[in-house]
Amino acid sequence: MPGSRRWLSVADCRLADLEAIVAPGTDAADYPHAREVSQGVLVYDRAQIAPAMADPAQRRDLQAELAAALSEGPGVVVVAGAFEDLGIVDAVTAEFDRIIAEQHAAGGPAGDHFGKPGANDRIWNALEKLAVRAPDLFVRYYANDVLALMSQAWLGPAYQVTSQVNVVNPGGQAQAAHRDYHLGFQADEVAQQYPSHVHALSPVLTLQGAVAHSDMPVESGPTLLLPHSQKYLPGYLAWRLPEFRAHFDENHAQLPLAKGDAVFLNPAVFHAAGTNRTANMRRMANLLQVSSAFGRAMETVDRARICAAIYDDLAKAQLIEGWEPRSVDNVVAASAEGYAFPTNLDRDQPIGGLAPPTQADLVRGALAAGWDRGTLVARLADQAERTRSH
Repeated sequence: MPGSRRWLSVADCRLADLEAIVAPGTDAADYPHAREVSQGVLVYDRAQIAPAMADPAQRRDLQAELAAALSEGPGVVVVAGAFEDLGIVDAVTAEFDRIIAEQHAAGGPAGDHFGKPGANDRIWNALEKLAVRAPDLFVRYYANDVLALMSQAWLGPAYQVTSQVNVVNPGGQAQAAHRDYHLGFQADEVAQQYPSHVHALSPVLTLQGAVAHSDMPVESGPTLLLPHSQKYLPGYLAWRLPEFRAHFDENHAQLPLAKGDAVFLNPAVFHAAGTNRTANMRRMANLLQVSSAFGRAMETVDRARICAAIYDDLAKAQLIEGWEPRSVDNVVAASAEGYAFPTNLDRDQPIGGLAPPTQADLVRGALAAGWDRGTLVARLADQAERTRSH
């Protein structure tokens, strides 16, 4: 198996290996708190697990079961009736609709990650926007204990919540099957540069969730899922391959959801939003991306300041002293931010790719184009402004 090696490549991806992993399916006996298994997906009922959620000892056992479901199990959990108070869901939906109307009125680009830009409606950073516009709704909405239960089960305490609203309009087409953040947002040539243990680590840094803000019958295109696919280690390099996408198209699960239901998944599960085949139903979900507290450095560093300070000397080393490209890139890696996130996806959108250019990309481009230090400083400031949340 490729997992015994330190480096993975697209050449390691064999559909037969994935098929062998997903074939056994889901045994309900392993998950005593679940209401049922539907199409290989574990379905829990909030009302049924409420007593266990309220008792500290039982809550810990329940969370252990949920974590096992997301890792060794199907990788997908549905909680029916996650929001008992549908009034708060409707009130938040109305606020989201107002934000979308304002976005339409303002115009501008509409980027997306795995769908056609502009075909559907997105609200980036819906978490902050809801808090600032309607703090009373925010407080009531995020008091929901199912969200905390799942986040703590997968990530432990001190997690960070972000939220992006996705509305798939009538006729909106399905996304391509994919894996999600972090490695799922990297091109194959980039993902291959990460050792295999990072491929195994990436899924445990993030919990993906979605709260249904409308009823989602199958014809409206709720999320397509391939249970157990998160256990296929080279999957971050496999999901673009035609044979893997064909397998996904032929074997995915697709469960209808009711308003107030929530689905949670390991981000390494192969999944995709489905096609909305209805004539008049706008399918709205609040997509939750909950991140580990540990995905941050120990110190606060002003990397733009470092880039500006060293730029003249680095340019001299490259252009006059004739340094090898690797030596120059080593300095860029030690000084500039090499990752595109977090950013403000309203202003710094992933148009033409899965992620906007990084600070390191900007510095490399400046060196290649021969910019002076003043030009780089101005461009770094422009980039920093685009990433601000408001």
